[in-house]
Amino acid sequence: MPPSTKTTIGLDVGGTRIRAARVTLDGEMSQHIVEPVVADRVGFVDQLFRMINTVRDNTTCGIGIGIPGRVLGSTGRIVTAGYLEIDGMALTDLVSAKALLPCRVLNDAAMALIAEGRDSDGLIAMITVGTGVGGALLLDGQPFLGGDFAGQFGHIIVAPDGPVCNCGRQGCVETLSAGPALGALIAKENLPKHLTAAEILLAATNGNIAANKIIEAWVAPMERAVQTLVAVVDPSRIIFGGGLGIDMAQALNARNNCSTWFDRPIVPARLGDDAGVIGAGLAAFL
Repeated sequence: MPPSTKTTIGLDVGGTRIRAARVTLDGEMSQHIVEPVVADRVGFVDQLFRMINTVRDNTTCGIGIGIPGRVLGSTGRIVTAGYLEIDGMALTDLVSAKALLPCRVLNDAAMALIAEGRDSDGLIAMITVGTGVGGALLLDGQPFLGGDFAGQFGHIIVAPDGPVCNCGRQGCVETLSAGPALGALIAKENLPKHLTAAEILLAATNGNIAANKIIEAWVAPMERAVQTLVAVVDPSRIIFGGGLGIDMAQALNARNNCSTWFDRPIVPARLGDDAGVIGAGLAAFL
């Protein structure tokens, strides 16, 4: 089969939805389907293979799967996956054996970055902001995994006496700059809980005092995390993705950085909800 006609299957597993599509080497999607994710172990596996079989055709040469949580980059074994009951699953081996296709499993942020940074050289970083804060690194088009878990930027400590994080430590940026933290800040200022980050940013720009307090408390910890990231790995740019990524990038770019030492371009993700499934498909070509 000529390389130009080959496709892969990308699957992006989220906390509430699972997306699947057939993906070309150029990052084009077809047969894109989205379903509520089944959380229990047996149901998840059944759903995964049903979606694979729905999407695959005779051009399919591999499968890529992005998983939320901690994934052993070298083997694809799942360490933790949020509320999904798939901890410890050797998903790479399982899918390869049953689908009879090569399979690659990575953290979902790494998959999204493969799509967002596919034309980039050098080192770039992604930070995802949503229910939690995740991250990934891409070096010359390949995921940089370190010992296995590189990119856990949500667990950069920015407030040693801050809230207790799921990782067991205090003051991780995830506890202060993810979606739940923004919701708590909105409630603290007695503003309507349905307000979006974009609406609060606009109100802050227009001089609303309460909105300014919320944005300062939400964004300042992330700014400190970004500065630490730049100090340690010095990426050429930082892409912000996830449901709140565009808003966080806008808020960070509006701030006056206290030190030019840590200036690096901060840009919003371009592909939105499609980044994870496209990146997963592209990862199966790598």
